[in-house]
Amino acid sequence: MIPENDYDSNRAKGKFVRTQFTWLAYALLGYFGCLQTSVGPLMAFLRTELHLSYTIEGLHFSAWAFGAILAGINGDYAIRLLGRRSVLWGGGGGMAVGAMALIMARQPLWTLLSIVLMGYAGNLLLISMQAALSDTHGEQRSIALLEGNVMASIGAFLAPFGIGLLQEAGAGWRSALVLVVCTFLLLFVFTRRIPIPAVNAAESTKASIAKRLPIAFWAYWIVVIVGMAIEWCITYWSADFLVKEGGLSKANAAGSLSLFFVAAVVGRFLGSRLARRIRPSRLVVFSIAVAAAGFLLFWLAPILSLRLSGLLLAGLGIANLYPLAISLTLATVPQQADTASARISLGSGLSVIVVPFVLGAFADRVGLRSAFSIVAMLLLIMIIMVNFANRLNKQVVA
Repeated sequence: MIPENDYDSNRAKGKFVRTQFTWLAYALLGYFGCLQTSVGPLMAFLRTELHLSYTIEGLHFSAWAFGAILAGINGDYAIRLLGRRSVLWGGGGGMAVGAMALIMARQPLWTLLSIVLMGYAGNLLLISMQAALSDTHGEQRSIALLEGNVMASIGAFLAPFGIGLLQEAGAGWRSALVLVVCTFLLLFVFTRRIPIPAVNAAESTKASIAKRLPIAFWAYWIVVIVGMAIEWCITYWSADFLVKEGGLSKANAAGSLSLFFVAAVVGRFLGSRLARRIRPSRLVVFSIAVAAAGFLLFWLAPILSLRLSGLLLAGLGIANLYPLAISLTLATVPQQADTASARISLGSGLSVIVVPFVLGAFADRVGLRSAFSIVAMLLLIMIIMVNFANRLNKQVVA
C-alpha cells in the first residue's frame, strides 16, 4: 500500500501529543488485558481444585463475555449518570474486586459470578476509556487506540507467563492476581487526580432525544464484531488444529500459539507507526489482507513450518483489526463516543459467546479443518463491510 500524500502530510503536521490521561489510559489497558487473559491459564488450576467438568469450565469463558454484554447495554447510561471519572475508576476497582472474589471462591457458582463481575466492570472501564481517548485525540484517535492496544497485548502476554512462573515458584497462581490488583491500587493512589475528559455536552443532548446511530456506524460495528470473532476463533481452536493437522503434541501446540500473541504485540506497535502515515480506512483494509493471507497459509499449507508462518502472519494482521475498526466506528459519531463505545462492547461480547461455539459445533460434524472455513467466510464479510462503510462515510475516508 502506498500512503496517499503521507496521510495529508501527517494531518498538516499535527503532532500526536500524549497527555497525562493518554499514559494513564495505556496503563489501564495493560491492566485490563492482564486480568482478561488470566481467566484462560488459571482455569487449569480451578478445574483441578473444584473438580470442574469441561462444560462448567467452558461457562467461565462465556461469563466474561456475558459481563461485556451487560456493560454494552447500560454502560453509556452509567456514564451519563455518574460521569466518566466514576465509571472509569469504578470499572477498574470492580475488576479488582472480581479478581479477589475469584481468589477466595470455593464453589463454581461463585467463580462464575466473580468472572461476570470482572467482565462487566472491565468493559465499563474499557467503554469510558475508549470514549475519553477518542475525545482527547480526535482525528488521531487511531494512533492512541493502537498504542493503547499494544499495552493491552503486553498485559495479555504477561498474564499466563506470570501465573505459570509464580505457580512454579511455589507462590501459587492466586498470587499473580494479587500482584495485578496491587498494581492497580498503586496506579489509583498516584494517578487518580489526573484530569479525565468529561462527557461531551452534545453527547448528552443527542442521547436525550434518542438520536439514531448512522448506517456507517453499524457497518463499522459489524467489522468490529467480526474481527473479534476471528481473533477468538483462532485463539480458541488453533492449538487443537495444530495437534490434528500439524501433528504436534498438545504442549507444543499450546506453545506455538505464543507466536500469535507475540505477533499481536509487534503488529500493534507497527500499526501505531503506520497510522501516522496511512488513513485508518486504508490501513484496516491492508490489515485484513495480511490477516487473510496468514490465515489461508495456516489453514491450507501442506507442511508445519508454513502453517506456523501463517499463524505468525495472521497475528500481525489481526492485531490491528480491533483498534482500527473501533477508531473508524467512533469517528462516525464523535459526539456520541460513550454510546458508540458501549454498543461496541455489546457486539464484542455477543461475538465471543456465539462464533467460537458455532465453529466448535460445526467441527463436531465435519471436522476442525472444514469448520475453519467459517473464519474464511468472516474475513470475506469484513472486506465487504469495510468497503461498504468507507463509501458511506466519506468524512472518515477523506
